[in-house]
Amino acid sequence: MRKSYRVKTENDFQRVFKSGNSVANRAFVIYKIAKPENTHFRVGISVGKKVGHTAVVRNRLKRYIRAVLTENKPAIDTQIDFLVIARPFVRNFRMAEVRKNLLHALFLANIIEEIPEKVEED
Repeated sequence: MRKSYRVKTENDFQRVFKSGNSVANRAFVIYKIAKPENTHFRVGISVGKKVGHTAVVRNRLKRYIRAVLTENKPAIDTQIDFLVIARPFVRNFRMAEVRKNLLHALFLANIIEEIPEKVEED
C-alpha cells in the first residue's frame, strides 16, 4: 500500500481519535472520520506490545492488515480517514482469520458495504 494511503502524523492520528467515531469487534477497533476533500481513503495501523512482545509478531500482523486492505481497496469508501487498532485477541491469528475479522469490523464501521462471499466460506 502506498504511503499516500497512510495516516502518518501524530496530529492526524489524534484528530481521528478525538473527532472520529469508533466500532469494535473482538479482534479490532476501527476509528473513522469523514474527509470529503480526500480523493482516496487513508488508513493508520496500530499493533501494540500487548498484541505481540516482539517486533516480528507486530510487523506480521501489520502486513496481514495491509494485505487485506489492499485486496479490498475498490470496496472501501474513498472519503474517509480511519485507524485500525489490533487487540491482543489477534496475537496468534493466521491470514484467513485476520481477513475475516477485519472485514467484519470494517463492515460494522460502514467502511465497506458488504463482506465479500469468499471470506464467509473460510
